Amino acid sequence: MSNEDLTELVQRGGPYRGKAVFELVDRAATDDDAATRLGDLSRLPALRDDRVFHLVSLSWAAIIGLLAAETAHSRSVAYAAFHALPAADQTGFLTYVKAERIEDAHPRI
Repeated sequence: MSNEDLTELVQRGGPYRGKAVFELVDRAATDDDAATRLGDLSRLPALRDDRVFHLVSLSWAAIIGLLAAETAHSRSVAYAAFHALPAADQTGFLTYVKAERIEDAHPRI
């Protein structure tokens, strides 16, 4: 599937939304378009509310994937997506990734 197809799948919702997010995460290290799309998708209320487990939402998973891709573009997109989160989510996210600042977060997936 193309990045556009995956994006549309995420936006439509349904049982494959999470798999589509994680496929874009897998592409983010080598595909700036996938990284940009993940940043945009992380702002969707549906992804912020869809919990993978406990506090971790699909939105957080997208941001973690962007950080883990470790490219200048993916990290820039991740920082912007992080700053678009509500303050309480930002605090929880930093606790989850064990970092004091988003710039210090270097998660592995």
